[in-house]
Amino acid sequence: MSIPFEATNSFCYRFSRYEVLPRIIALPEVQGSERFRLVELVKRAVDEILTPAQQSATYLRAKTGEPLAVIKTIKWYVPFLAKKTEQLIPLGDGFYRIPVAADIDEAAAEDSALDDGELEASESDGYVYAFSFPALIAQQGAFPIKIGMTVNDVQQRVASQCKGSAAFDNPTILGQWKVIRVGYVESAVHKMLAARGKWRENVPGTEWFNTTVDEIKSIIESTEAFRP
Repeated sequence: MSIPFEATNSFCYRFSRYEVLPRIIALPEVQGSERFRLVELVKRAVDEILTPAQQSATYLRAKTGEPLAVIKTIKWYVPFLAKKTEQLIPLGDGFYRIPVAADIDEAAAEDSALDDGELEASESDGYVYAFSFPALIAQQGAFPIKIGMTVNDVQQRVASQCKGSAAFDNPTILGQWKVIRVGYVESAVHKMLAARGKWRENVPGTEWFNTTVDEIKSIIESTEAFRP
């Protein structure tokens, strides 16, 4: 466990967000897009990390002084964070599933799609592209990939993004996909990968994900905006 244990509300929040929720999202039964009862997976994930004594440890609630057990707080935080971060979709009666492309709010996605003032409207045709650096590229499995969009030349856009960066390698463009409504598609890809726990938070810049070219292509094609 990378987060030192302590019986506090702060620990329960951080533990739920950065330890429990990522473990749950990575489970095969969750990635299979089938519905599942979240509380059962929370308990399974917590049992793998915390001892029974740690789970039953209590702390005093700040406002009321009421004693709260660590496990009870974690069971509250995980569903709360899953919904707030849109990493899981609540179905009712304690059941959840991982998001699919149809769950993406198109209006919200388009509102967040404008990038560096490049698009006058998110309805524009353009390219969603993916690139990485030679030192990061793995032959098998996921590795860090940056995903962006442009209405112009992909090579020029990537070169412009990397200009002045601290990287010594030249970027390798891994794929480019012609789409309609490029802003919406790029945002949908970002949201889907983030929902799957693939977003890399602690890296320079944004839009980096631990993923594969096949996964990116699959999401793009599922948006029904892909042009073969």
